[in-house]
Amino acid sequence: MAMTQLHKHRLQSFIKWVSLDFTGSNLRSSRTTLCATGFHIVQSLRFYRSKKVVRKEAQAALLEYLHSTRSLQFMDAEHISQNSPIFLEKLVKMVKNDTEIGRPITRFLRYQPINEYEPFFESMGLKPSEYSTLLPRDLFFLNDDVMLLQNYHVLCNLGINRTNIGRIYKEATEAFKSDCGVLKSKLQAFEEMGMDQSTIIKFVTSSPYLLIGDNSRELCKVLDKLKKTGIEYGWIEGNLSEGTYNFTHLHELLCLLTDMGCSEEQLGKLICQNPQLLFEASGNATLSLIGFLLKFGSTKSEICSMFLQFPQIQVGKFVCNLRRSYQFLVEIEMEVLEIGRIVRSVPILLGSCHLKKLQSLLACLNTGKKRLRDIVRENPQTLKDWVIGSKVTPLPNTGEELQSKMMKTKFLLDLGFVENSNEMRKALKVFRGRGGELQERFDCFVNAGLKRKDVSQMVKVAPQVLNQSKDVIETKIDFLVNGLGYPLLTLIVFPAFLGYTIQRVKIRFAMYDWLKDQNRVQPKLSLSSILACSDQVFIKRYVNQHPQGPIIWQKLMKTD
Repeated sequence: MAMTQLHKHRLQSFIKWVSLDFTGSNLRSSRTTLCATGFHIVQSLRFYRSKKVVRKEAQAALLEYLHSTRSLQFMDAEHISQNSPIFLEKLVKMVKNDTEIGRPITRFLRYQPINEYEPFFESMGLKPSEYSTLLPRDLFFLNDDVMLLQNYHVLCNLGINRTNIGRIYKEATEAFKSDCGVLKSKLQAFEEMGMDQSTIIKFVTSSPYLLIGDNSRELCKVLDKLKKTGIEYGWIEGNLSEGTYNFTHLHELLCLLTDMGCSEEQLGKLICQNPQLLFEASGNATLSLIGFLLKFGSTKSEICSMFLQFPQIQVGKFVCNLRRSYQFLVEIEMEVLEIGRIVRSVPILLGSCHLKKLQSLLACLNTGKKRLRDIVRENPQTLKDWVIGSKVTPLPNTGEELQSKMMKTKFLLDLGFVENSNEMRKALKVFRGRGGELQERFDCFVNAGLKRKDVSQMVKVAPQVLNQSKDVIETKIDFLVNGLGYPLLTLIVFPAFLGYTIQRVKIRFAMYDWLKDQNRVQPKLSLSSILACSDQVFIKRYVNQHPQGPIIWQKLMKTD
């Protein structure tokens, strides 16, 4: 009674809404729209129902064919017919009939037998692109391959989902080609090791190659090793993912951790606390981490101790952070021995921090590399305040920084810069290093033979030329004059030369010299024409002028 009242109320509300918003001609238009909408809804329902009916009829016809005509077991035929939608769709398209589909398919299958391996492989979870290379060349009927079906049934009887057998077949095809007794014996060996059914299924589905040859031996070694640490099979099963495992690598990792001083009790505790140390990438991520730490002089006992404190983080991400932190220390120009000391003393910190990029951090902190270096050297824990996503406030000014800025300002004023001008602000922003170093770098150019006024003009145009150390500037000037044969005055016209690495310049000029020998470029191009353009432009403008040019270019690039 209450439901009837509710329906009446909803109907009255709907009629009232229509009468209020659609009157006169609008009402007639609305009726037309409502009728059209209703028609489309009915058509859509009919189409959906029709498609569903077609699928059901096609499934029934395929089931009838596989079971009654081809004598497959009913459960096999039923599973194949219900789990091969792509094949069924192709089958329906072969039979063009607007009124029904069941009988035409039955008739079609009677006179035109199908390749039964296609729906069979699809029902096992494989896509056509995956099983196309697995289709037998000379077989069409499943019953002709007795070994395949027998081994298929062995896995079904074990309890493996039929839709997961496809991956096993794809990665361990050989296991389906031998007598089913061989496969049964391998599974029996797992049982004799003490595994229950669910554990065996997890191992087989995650690493199908265990069913081939003697590959299960390495698994036995891993399980024996873990059993000695007190880890049970149930725990292992619960921590296995869908990926394939290399048990040879897992065994190597367990042996290495033992050799490093981890007792069986510690090893069991370590793995239970951080299963990813063992299972992530089959232990390769952990092996990579150990190798990295050993390069910096960490002792085996230090590494073992670190693992016992390892944070809840993916090992691969930890290694990535560790390498990023190391690169950060290199970029702030910390000495090698100091970097090694920090890596050995706080590896957990370095691996847990995803640091900001150096240039971004320098801008946020409003400081230079030297001060940053001193801060990290004094207290490495500060690094955790500079991770991506954290808010970084500028460091307070020190007397040293203020003095350095005053020296930079005085240096620029002496060169003729106007105080507080845009040129001066630009130069101060670009300069790196202490103020006292600028004069020393400036004198490098004067001592090489350039006039003071010319060097001053260079600095105004490209202040970054003074960002490099005295030794680097002297090396590049020598290379320009004695290596490339360009006059020193070239720097006045093209000071940006100093910004390129010598290796990049060597590659460009080696290519240019080769093209000159082939008479494909002008013999006296300016320095800027050869260096200032991007690689893409250089290739288009010069390298491609000769058919062999790209080959020579690639060879030169490989020497970089």
